Amino acid sequence: MPETSPFSEYRTLIPYAWRYRWFYVLGVLCLVVTSGGQLFIPQFVRHAVDAMVSGSFTVSQIGALMISLIGMALVIAVGRFGWRYFIHGASRRIEAELRDRLFDHLLVLSPRYYSGARTGDIMARATNDMQAIRMATGIALVAFIDGVFMTLAILIILFSQNVQLALITVVPLPFITVMIIFAGRIVSRLFREVQEGFSRVSEQTQESIAGVRVLKSFVKEDYFTGKFEETNLEYRRRNLRYIRVWGLFFPMVTFLSGLTTLLLLRYGGVRVISGEISAGDFVATMSYLAMLAWPMLGAGFTVNVLARGAASLGRINAILREPPEIISITGAARRAENLDISITGLTIRYPDSDEDALQNVSVSLPTGSMLGILGRTGSGKSTLIKTLPRLVDPAPGTVEFGGLDIRDYDVAYLRGRFGIVPQDTFLFSATIRENIAFGCDELAEEELLRVADISTISRDIETFSNGYDTLVGERGVTLSGGQKQRIAISRALAKAPDIMVLDDALSAVDTESEERILREILQYRKGRSTILISHRVSALQHADSIIVLDAGRVIQEGNHAELLRDTDGLYREIHDLQQLEQQKARGYSDG
Repeated sequence: MPETSPFSEYRTLIPYAWRYRWFYVLGVLCLVVTSGGQLFIPQFVRHAVDAMVSGSFTVSQIGALMISLIGMALVIAVGRFGWRYFIHGASRRIEAELRDRLFDHLLVLSPRYYSGARTGDIMARATNDMQAIRMATGIALVAFIDGVFMTLAILIILFSQNVQLALITVVPLPFITVMIIFAGRIVSRLFREVQEGFSRVSEQTQESIAGVRVLKSFVKEDYFTGKFEETNLEYRRRNLRYIRVWGLFFPMVTFLSGLTTLLLLRYGGVRVISGEISAGDFVATMSYLAMLAWPMLGAGFTVNVLARGAASLGRINAILREPPEIISITGAARRAENLDISITGLTIRYPDSDEDALQNVSVSLPTGSMLGILGRTGSGKSTLIKTLPRLVDPAPGTVEFGGLDIRDYDVAYLRGRFGIVPQDTFLFSATIRENIAFGCDELAEEELLRVADISTISRDIETFSNGYDTLVGERGVTLSGGQKQRIAISRALAKAPDIMVLDDALSAVDTESEERILREILQYRKGRSTILISHRVSALQHADSIIVLDAGRVIQEGNHAELLRDTDGLYREIHDLQQLEQQKARGYSDG
């Protein structure tokens, strides 16, 4: 299979470029006006030098040339403002829209994608790589069009004035072209390595900051400092490899461009002395050759920026090409006739595992009832509830909601029916009030206070500096585990979901508080469905039906009393162990 050019990545930007085509058209016109105005300046200089060399000039002649020069400078200034406004404006808009597209796409990717992706790398692509793409759609286009226009116009002017002298002075130009083509291939590869190095630095920084409490508790500051230093040095080495190539390229282009001036001095000077060309022609030609140096350097700059943009766009496209695993089908249902849940023969195996996470699981949850789930760590409890809102996609026909396969529902509608409190509680870097009201468009103060009372987080509010308006920090870092769980419960309750799922959501509170909170939740949600996952049997006794999972299979099913009668069952075993632990704890407290 032939290797694809890195510049083929720019196909992603075609719709954006077309959307802002008039920005680019007007910007290019302004750029042509600016460059065209610059081409007139050496002609003014030529007339002024010839007039002064002849000795027959008048003040009015020089004054007229100065006024013309000032007028042309104003035209150039207006044109320069125009191309900066239109072309840079378009590139900024494309950058913003592409970043929005990237963020929207990240939101529809499945959790499995994030299990292998690194946060720091994604952040680097959304920031540093986007800057490279902006430059490729802005200043690179300016350098390319300006370079092509100026090069062709200057060559036409030079050859129209003196063909022989023009042929001699432009001899170094083909060598510059060869260098540009050669350098572009190398720069693209090296810049991709630089961006990957930047991603690793971002990953290391993000990981260290996110886990700073664990890092400090294990006294691993020196280890992580050394690890970061190694990553940072590798990033420096990659940058230096890139800079060596780029640092060699520019002086070589400057040297070859300088040869044109040297050739002009040698052969053009002879023609001035012999009278074949005037002093004004010589000065104008030197000015044009000096102006020709920028398009040559600009060509190298264009190759550099385009190569960097292609490398960065390739990294962005790698995410955009990642297909979402869970999508709504066309015409998906947006309403359920009832809220009954039925699971039949459900088997789940993750792609990176050799064993089933769930194996032939069948269970039902009628509307308004409560289902309890018990099982050891890794038994498949969380996987089971993730299939309900399609956070994990089940096989067709295995999970039904309201009499329809959950795959036949619109995903947003389906997930909107659930309020899930996961065991790994996540709070946003916002106030307690904003975290509780997260799932609601508007939340009345009375309802906020009500759900806070149910979860009992209201008892802790007076200990916070600003009450409900207290910032909780990133991921709720300023709160205890129990406080985070209770705020998460309030958040789910405030949404008033049809089905509430508590995935070991009270593991960080004591047994007595757990029972009190559960009673309040069940009273508040009377008539609506609830799924409770807990490792405490005392919490599950409220459930209408309980299933016990082990190694992904349902090994017991029934209500609390029925499962206790099975003296050889896992449910009874766990119940007895927990009763014994409570008796010992009471004995220690009494003693």
